[in-house]
Amino acid sequence: MTTAFLNAKASDVSADDYVVLGLATCFLKADGEVHQVSVVEPIPSAALEALIKGIPTSYQFAGATTLGAVLPSEIPQLPADFPPDAQFCDEFAERAIAAARTYKSRPVAQSHIPQGTTRQDFNYSVERKRVLNSQRIVRTEDNVKQHEYTHKTL
Repeated sequence: MTTAFLNAKASDVSADDYVVLGLATCFLKADGEVHQVSVVEPIPSAALEALIKGIPTSYQFAGATTLGAVLPSEIPQLPADFPPDAQFCDEFAERAIAAARTYKSRPVAQSHIPQGTTRQDFNYSVERKRVLNSQRIVRTEDNVKQHEYTHKTL
């Protein structure tokens, strides 16, 4: 069943392909208050290499697994290392397949977290909160006023 599901989504990946999942601390804004949520997200190889170098991140930890373990069907399965109250990110299957492709094209990145293990030594910080449902509302007052001669040849 796993191979059929993955082949329907992307023929260039298989159930045995390596993928890294991270547990991110995110926030939701509701009724003027901000609530903390834990979100499971696939981490592409370039992002993992940046995390290894120590940039501040909202990822508490990351675990390496296979696509087949996390996507045995259309419904993703939470790995055992993750808390049961964690939610999957939007478009999880598509993002997991895309992340797996990055590890296929850059196999050296798989050495950072061996398959079946987790890594927790990231520079974890929620100083800059990741608000998932924020909206940017642009108003006319936000426009920059220009001088009348800005676009004229003098």
